[in-house]
Amino acid sequence: MTGIVILNYNDYKTTSEMLENIKNMKVLDHIVVVDNNSSDNSLKELDKYKSKKIDIVANKENKGYAYGNNVGIKYLRDNYKCDYVFISNPDIIVDENTFKVLIEDLKTKDCVAPVIKQLGEDIKGWKLPSMKKEINTITSDRLFKNESIYEDSHYSKDLNEVEVVSGCFFGIKDSALESVGDFDEGTFLYFEENILGYKLKKKNIKTYVDDRVSVIHNLSVSVDKNVKKYKKYKILMNSLFYYEKNILKSNIIRRFVLRLFYCVMIVLLKIKNVGGRA
Repeated sequence: MTGIVILNYNDYKTTSEMLENIKNMKVLDHIVVVDNNSSDNSLKELDKYKSKKIDIVANKENKGYAYGNNVGIKYLRDNYKCDYVFISNPDIIVDENTFKVLIEDLKTKDCVAPVIKQLGEDIKGWKLPSMKKEINTITSDRLFKNESIYEDSHYSKDLNEVEVVSGCFFGIKDSALESVGDFDEGTFLYFEENILGYKLKKKNIKTYVDDRVSVIHNLSVSVDKNVKKYKKYKILMNSLFYYEKNILKSNIIRRFVLRLFYCVMIVLLKIKNVGGRA
């Protein structure tokens, strides 16, 4: 069986649009929408979609992306024992053929993703980032060449191995997820896919992008609507530092350098008076 987890927070209109798109797809056996303690009418509106195929699960508090998705994953595991699980943002446009191709892939692969079409770009996965990439993330700039992106020549087959795929949409065997303890709940938002990629790699579980299919991502609709820019930056940095310390277990010198760049950025942001609008 195949299930999908969709995480909603204060954006039932976008989630409803996705449900309307996928609810009649025969390739999906179960759809679980997890509402992350929305403060709007999300739960009331989404409850209208309850059926034998669609479950609406209400979290009593918002503990972030990883926790919310884990609730949905465990719900599918405990109630339906799905072999394959798709993780999806609500702002994804996907057709049934894409699911069919990816489900066929999952018969022989552990984790697969389509090409993500986002703001005119094709996102096909990336390498686990180096320290240079982390500094680029902190400074919101390209101080160093982005070494985490694969060359175009890497994608020479239908299925191409990558270290990390975008967390906005991918499919994975439930057995693979369970073997790494599902998503790491140490972050609230951001870096979840890097952490998952790292954990899968340590278990020698390979991840692939299928170049034959794609989805459209409307770029973090829920996040942009509900989180202010400065607060997003602080959440991003908290996730980065958690990833460095607890997942990579990087040395104190590396963490000190990253913290130094972070402190400089905070000072610059405050000078621009961004901090006052957090």
